[in-house]
Amino acid sequence: MFYLLARFVLRPLFILTCRPTVVGKDRVPLTGPVLLASNHLSFIDSIAIPLMAPRKVGYLAKAEYFTGTGIKGWLTKTVFTALGARPVERQSQRAAQAGLDTVLAALNAGEAFGIYPEGTRSRDGKLARGKTGVAWLALTADCPVVPVAVHGTDRVQPVDAAWPRPAKVTITFGEPLTFPEQRGLAGRGPARRVVTDRIMEAIHALSGQEKTGW
Repeated sequence: MFYLLARFVLRPLFILTCRPTVVGKDRVPLTGPVLLASNHLSFIDSIAIPLMAPRKVGYLAKAEYFTGTGIKGWLTKTVFTALGARPVERQSQRAAQAGLDTVLAALNAGEAFGIYPEGTRSRDGKLARGKTGVAWLALTADCPVVPVAVHGTDRVQPVDAAWPRPAKVTITFGEPLTFPEQRGLAGRGPARRVVTDRIMEAIHALSGQEKTGW
């Protein structure tokens, strides 16, 4: 109920301020586990994609987003809690695996979950090579991956900006990807790299960003 209420309030506000263009929303499976793998330009991405997706999408969010103080801290905690984000510590390898385990549990429960294969926001607008956690999740859960590209969210809230500002946003959902040739190979590094690179190429085709580190 809290999620539906938040969506009822936040979605019209987002549409009013960001005038989003949404492409390919019908490509997102409406039932069953699915990963939404996106490029990452702004803090706002984890709000924009769930608000404009055709089903509830969970996200991992830095634990600091749930412990901030003042008006901004309260607002951030309220928004992320309402949208179903899960807090995660990000300071260690053990914490990284705990985050992946949290996502896997959600996928095993039939949920949709968003992930940023680059691992962090792009500060220069370029698309970094993906980390293989996305492949481990897709292969372990045996679920499709929908590539997603966001444009303009870095103008809504640039990296290190304190507050968002109005700007036009585009969100493009690609065709779901499946990986029958790598099924059952989540534990093998070469298979994870093949799957990750395929996902990143699909994101690149949608975003048109310059690659870096590939």
